[in-house]
Amino acid sequence: MTEKNNFKKVGSLVLASSLVMGALAGCGAKEGGGTSTGGSSDGGSSGGGGDTIKIGANLELSGPVASYGSSIGQGAELAVKEINDAGGIDGKKLELVKLDNKSENAESVAQAMKLATQEKVVAMLSPATSGNTIATVQIANEQKVPTIGAAATAPNVTINDDGSLNDYAFRTCFIDPFQGTVAANFAVDELDAKNVAIFADNASDYAKGLAASFKETIGEKGGKVVAEEAYVAKDTDFKTTLTRIKAAKPDFIFIPGYYEEVGLIVKQARELGIDVPLMGADGWDSPKLVELAGADALNKTYITNHYSAEDPDKKIQDFVAAFKKEYSDKSPDAFNALGYDSVYFLKDAIERADSLDGEAIKKALADTKDLTLVTGTFSVDENHNPVKTATVLEFVDGKQKFNSKVNP
Repeated sequence: MTEKNNFKKVGSLVLASSLVMGALAGCGAKEGGGTSTGGSSDGGSSGGGGDTIKIGANLELSGPVASYGSSIGQGAELAVKEINDAGGIDGKKLELVKLDNKSENAESVAQAMKLATQEKVVAMLSPATSGNTIATVQIANEQKVPTIGAAATAPNVTINDDGSLNDYAFRTCFIDPFQGTVAANFAVDELDAKNVAIFADNASDYAKGLAASFKETIGEKGGKVVAEEAYVAKDTDFKTTLTRIKAAKPDFIFIPGYYEEVGLIVKQARELGIDVPLMGADGWDSPKLVELAGADALNKTYITNHYSAEDPDKKIQDFVAAFKKEYSDKSPDAFNALGYDSVYFLKDAIERADSLDGEAIKKALADTKDLTLVTGTFSVDENHNPVKTATVLEFVDGKQKFNSKVNP
């Protein structure tokens, strides 16, 4: 998932991070919002020293998208616990070092640098949002520490604008263009949509990328975009724009964005009498969406997502049961599942690499083939993206219901 302000001046952020390293140098391992789970460090041991293997998690544990980062962290912690309970990796226990990037680019850079140079992790989970992840990729490349994006869906996380590959950047989620294409196919093929509207956050690369691929696919399938409008992040009153959209008489509205605004958009659309199907992507996936929109307003709405807790697949149901046992009967969302899968993706690579060297782990991650995880079976392509299925979910009385799976 991409964040709302995708800063691309990564070099300046990395430079800024070097200035904060002096302050960080005197900090203990748990400062800066950090927590450590899954094992104890043995004094002077580094990433793979002693009886532990340190992996980092640079997550949004506070700030505007804390819901995403916190969920990824919970899934990662469950995976670490399971792996350690089963004997660890080659007899070594995993230690998960979680740091809070506060949903900010600059803080993401500082925490990535701390994980790589102070904590000396062998690999790290990147921030939930693409912009925060992009800000840290240069550190991963320079320090030769693989980073795995659980939810960083923007294409330029792993591939730069000039087409060059970020060697040490990987992800377990599919990318934005795929979600937009899936949504358009679903709208036309399953809902018989012909005249559609698009209402997207114009400050978000995430929303713009989804809107572009949706619009292109709708055109290819013979549909027509009858209205295309934009909103600004942090807006709270969308009724004027929604009234214009309603006047265009669409039979389907695509709303790529984040739950904070989307919840209000859905609520206000229904209040204006807009009763056509609405659809978004994984940025809708937060319990707060239902609080903001209301359960009734979310009827006849759909999202593309990475998995469904209602999918009858045995691997998924085993994960759901384990998660509920660990977290007081809470049903795991897609970000929980992606955090969980990211740790198992890394475990598989470390075992095949038979080494804790960053170069060896990076190569093993790139060579991943037919790995079966909770969010799907995937192989890693030449751009370090997983080739995997997408899931379509429907909201029914405020609950996400499994609708279908879509193959790439």
